[in-house]
Amino acid sequence: MFRVVGRCVSVFILLVVLLSSCGTQKPQGKLLYDPREVAELSSKLGIGLSNIDKDDDRNMPLYAEVSQWLGVPYRYAGLSRRGLDCSGFAYLIYQKVYRKSIPRSTTDQSKMKMHNVSKGGLEAGDFVFFATSGRNKISHVGIYLKDGCFIHASTSNGVIVSHLDEEYYKRTWKKGGRLKK
Repeated sequence: MFRVVGRCVSVFILLVVLLSSCGTQKPQGKLLYDPREVAELSSKLGIGLSNIDKDDDRNMPLYAEVSQWLGVPYRYAGLSRRGLDCSGFAYLIYQKVYRKSIPRSTTDQSKMKMHNVSKGGLEAGDFVFFATSGRNKISHVGIYLKDGCFIHASTSNGVIVSHLDEEYYKRTWKKGGRLKK
């Protein structure tokens, strides 16, 4: 009798230890960020964000930071909220969000050691590169957000969110890239 009870107690203790050690993960369906803040970011960026989506949760610092730059005017070689160019925007975002120092120019950014990523495999934070100067040379960079949307400093509209399926970006697309860890 004691053997059976002792075995049951041992199994019970083992289960308690196992279940409590798994408790470090956030439960499925739990609110990860304030729903109002997520809805505001979603509306501001024009992308669907959810406060219970783990990918959105992981990328919320990126979404929050880039949203603060929307509407900043384009200024060649600029690096401030008074104006910046596309590579300067990528440079500042990577520094602030990911604490990574990347080259300052689009050409040098496109030559970084990174994994090539197809359009269908892009994840939030990946680079998207375009040849917009009429030649086949990479001359524009943006940062992928999600669902085909990316953010960049446009020469005509400043910092905006665009979609990869827009004819201009389909025509000028060169590559996507993810920095190697």
